[in-house]
Amino acid sequence: MIKISVITKLSLFLMTAIFLSCVQKPEEYAVIHTDEGQIVLKFFPDVAPKHVESFKILARDGYFNGTSFHRVIPGFVIQGGDPNSKDGDRYNDGTGGRAGKYYGVGEEDNPDSWMLPAEFNDRPHKRGTLSMARSSQENSAGSQFFICVDDLPQLDDKYTVFGEVIEGLDTVDRIVDTLTPRKRNSNYQRPDGDNPVFGMFMDVTIGTAEELKLDLSI
Repeated sequence: MIKISVITKLSLFLMTAIFLSCVQKPEEYAVIHTDEGQIVLKFFPDVAPKHVESFKILARDGYFNGTSFHRVIPGFVIQGGDPNSKDGDRYNDGTGGRAGKYYGVGEEDNPDSWMLPAEFNDRPHKRGTLSMARSSQENSAGSQFFICVDDLPQLDDKYTVFGEVIEGLDTVDRIVDTLTPRKRNSNYQRPDGDNPVFGMFMDVTIGTAEELKLDLSI
């Protein structure tokens, strides 16, 4: 009798675990809040699970809040996510950032060294694509991301696409059109040439459509 009871409990436990694993979790989105408006992002965890997870971890930790879009290039991208853009030194923007947790790249006991392994996939770099910036090394993405303002097939299979803009492309366009030193003077040579003169700062929130009060029926 005791054996039957134990087996029954174990069976119920396993059935419950299987049921819970099959329950679809509500889809989560990100909203980038800027003075120019909001940008709503949909994620692609099916092709870039680590990049999506890392972005969500950092966003929930407030890592992106107060950072700016430090690189805006018409016909190309708007790029942000660098914590260095908080420090007031325009010249070091674009050199910082890390992954949200340890993914096997970097030193496990040194969070500042954490990077993401590449997850190149078949998603194209088209207008509105959300992709991850990196250095010349494939497994070097951290927290810096970019949004394509035009179709950019030359970036396919070279950068990890992990989402797309589903609302707020007009905001993206306003950000990319903002004044930069290079727009003011085409001969400008300093490293902040594509960095907006007036900071394009952001806060980022993660949640379900209901939590973020998104109307996705439009």
